[in-house]
Amino acid sequence: MLRQYELVEKVRGYDPDADEAMLNRAYVFSMKAHGSQTRASGDPYYSHPIEVAGILTDLHLDDETIVTAILHDTIEDTLATPAEIKKLFGKNVARLVDGVTKLSKIEAQSESQRAAENLRKFLLAMSDDIRVLLVKLADRLHNMRTLHFIKNPDKRRRIARETMDIYAPLAERIGMYEFMKEMQSLAFAELEPEAYASITRRLDALKVEGEDRILKIASGLKLLLGRQGIEAEVTGREKHPYSIWKKMSERHVSLEQLSDIMAFRAIVETEEECYRALGVIHR
Repeated sequence: MLRQYELVEKVRGYDPDADEAMLNRAYVFSMKAHGSQTRASGDPYYSHPIEVAGILTDLHLDDETIVTAILHDTIEDTLATPAEIKKLFGKNVARLVDGVTKLSKIEAQSESQRAAENLRKFLLAMSDDIRVLLVKLADRLHNMRTLHFIKNPDKRRRIARETMDIYAPLAERIGMYEFMKEMQSLAFAELEPEAYASITRRLDALKVEGEDRILKIASGLKLLLGRQGIEAEVTGREKHPYSIWKKMSERHVSLEQLSDIMAFRAIVETEEECYRALGVIHR
């Protein structure tokens, strides 16, 4: 968990104009409001909103969003009031906290994919400000990272299923692909533990060779494009366990039979170069 000064310094590092006093005030307010409350891990409850804020600082979000993350559970889980939030942190933060609180009250009690899709649409429609959704997604991501501390297996599976059906697709829909991938991997580990363990074990065995192969292919692609006068930044990665398992299930093949467990990205300057690069690679 980020300490108070660490959080403030991190935000000020990418936003020198951030309201330092407001950030400090929010940290102390959350800590006092949650008081002796604890998480399933035994950690003080306020550590959760601080971790959520930390996730969002990695995205370099503005100070109001970070403060909203720090305060996001205060209305629902403490004696703090909307009026108090507005007085201490301003109307914008109060509005954002209210938005997150409303989203938190929506129960995902659906078993069908269609109903899950309707709920995703409802969540999007309710969020006038995209920052509300970002806080909610970061909240869910941290809850998934600490899911293993929950002792009730049925509750763990319910949360994982909800994450897979609602929050991961929602993250994808608004372009938060790293959130989506991590949510899917964490949910997959809970819902299909044997398959997850098997795939990660085999991926680990291939990792050293795979990393070398990724670098070689990326370098080769960059050289190939360069010979055609296309300056490109080429990167590669290994696909995550859930994505691999999904392909295995859809194609009814083993991991060794998959030909696309790696993905590559080439970034070029213009749209014309993009199409030219595509043509070169597909030759």
